[in-house]
Amino acid sequence: MLEFYFSYRGVLKRLRSGALGGEMDRIAKHFFTLGYKRASAKIYLSRIARFSQFAGPRSGPMPIPQDVIDSYLCPFTTDTPRIGAGSALGHARRVAPERFIGSVPSVDDDPDAPLLASFSDYLRKVRGLEPRTREGVLLGSRRFLDWLRHHHPDQELQALTAEHVFAAVEHRLSLSATSATRTAATSHIRTFLRFLNWAGHHDQDLARVVPRPPHWRLAHLPPRLAWDDVRRAIDAVGATTPVDIRDRAVLLLLATRYS
Repeated sequence: MLEFYFSYRGVLKRLRSGALGGEMDRIAKHFFTLGYKRASAKIYLSRIARFSQFAGPRSGPMPIPQDVIDSYLCPFTTDTPRIGAGSALGHARRVAPERFIGSVPSVDDDPDAPLLASFSDYLRKVRGLEPRTREGVLLGSRRFLDWLRHHHPDQELQALTAEHVFAAVEHRLSLSATSATRTAATSHIRTFLRFLNWAGHHDQDLARVVPRPPHWRLAHLPPRLAWDDVRRAIDAVGATTPVDIRDRAVLLLLATRYS
């Protein structure tokens, strides 16, 4: 099944080595069955293969203990790559639980699991979202619930207020560095709040109070170029032909006129 996603022999050999090498074709079939796009499945398979190489000399043919997983995830210093790696390992544990010591956390260990499972069904059946998109929305919803549980541990969803939503959104926006991630974060929260109202978990549609972060076209462009960069661009133009002289004159005019 791996040949559906990868063609180079060296890559296939690497994927089929390590602690999970014998399970990689099953895991690839898992992503194919779920309908993952080829590019998304390749990302997950590559993440699992990196862990497989890491775990190989530490666990050998024996089931992989939790401390090996923890030691692999610990060096990730930011949330995004650590969450991505953890999500990939979650797929591997579901496909090949016998290769791990301990099972995937049960519903009893995660009080939000039933709600998120219902939300996932809503995203698939009602919204028609693809698996990769669903995972992004579910992750955003998980972060919203984690914030709520941490700051308001006794808060029932039915008692959720606009003030709670504003505070959670403000927290998420403070962790987002770009306009794209800010837009995605608020969109995910908005979708989750609509689901709460649709499923009867809240009698109001609090999605309406989620602010839309401003987004300006070309806002990421620098206001001006450094003079050293301008000088290098000008010096890159020759001065031997009439066309070179013309181009150099135009650049000099622009550099001096708008500096």
